[in-house]
Amino acid sequence: MLKRTIDTTAGLAEITRTGILVTDPELRLTATGAVASFTVAAHERRFDPVTGHWVDIGTTFLPCSIGRHAADNVAESLSTGTRVLITGVLRQRQWETTTGDQRYACELHATEVAVSLKHATVQVTKAEHQQE
Repeated sequence: MLKRTIDTTAGLAEITRTGILVTDPELRLTATGAVASFTVAAHERRFDPVTGHWVDIGTTFLPCSIGRHAADNVAESLSTGTRVLITGVLRQRQWETTTGDQRYACELHATEVAVSLKHATVQVTKAEHQQE
């Protein structure tokens, strides 16, 4: 039997980012279910063909969140320092400060989070709740 899902990201391209968790995932309950929030740091380097060396460009800190059953799994399984791969939709949030200035922030609304096996090993344990 085919399971029909609703694409809540229609029209938005998913991206995949790798990085290191710089905060422990924070689990909170909302009216629509559980949400885990965390921040990933991605260190950027580029190869300089003139010098023949890698050059540090800088670090990007990307706030991320994931919902539903995956939120529980992320909060239970990951901690600061874990290298992860995250797939999701990049969204921009806008708000106004108390002084009337407009502020913007980009956040990654994750659909998948995985541990990078580049420098780690994991033992997979199937979650007891039904996956979607």
